[in-house]
Amino acid sequence: MAVHIKNMKEFAKALQPTLLNMTDQLADRVYETLNYFLLDYYAGYEPSSYQRTKDFLYSVVKVDAHPYKDGVRASVYIDYESLNSYKNVTGYQVVKWADEGKHGGMEVNHKPHVWQDTMDMTVNNGELLRLAVNYLKSKGFSVRA
Repeated sequence: MAVHIKNMKEFAKALQPTLLNMTDQLADRVYETLNYFLLDYYAGYEPSSYQRTKDFLYSVVKVDAHPYKDGVRASVYIDYESLNSYKNVTGYQVVKWADEGKHGGMEVNHKPHVWQDTMDMTVNNGELLRLAVNYLKSKGFSVRA
């Protein structure tokens, strides 16, 4: 069914359901990838000098897509403020070490860089752009990237 659009506000409103669904799918991909690297981080090293709480393993948050200003926004992040069971170190420091390939601040052989590897596998390699283009094409949009 054709939609008759008279102005940019109507155009944005007509596109919003498509953009919400697409953005949710893209955020899901980032969320899955971040959790993959967190699992890899945990599996690759067994600490001998401290006991794991696994708080970090379950700290990834995905906020569903929602209208934002003139577009749509979703968020995927590590909730480092929830990491409050560590002694003498902040949650932010734990997350920073994980992105540096360190465990508990120690250099180890197994070195996934949790956040940077996630960005490399989703944003920096163009995967999210490809997924967005494919999604829009599947909805009937003519898209070139």
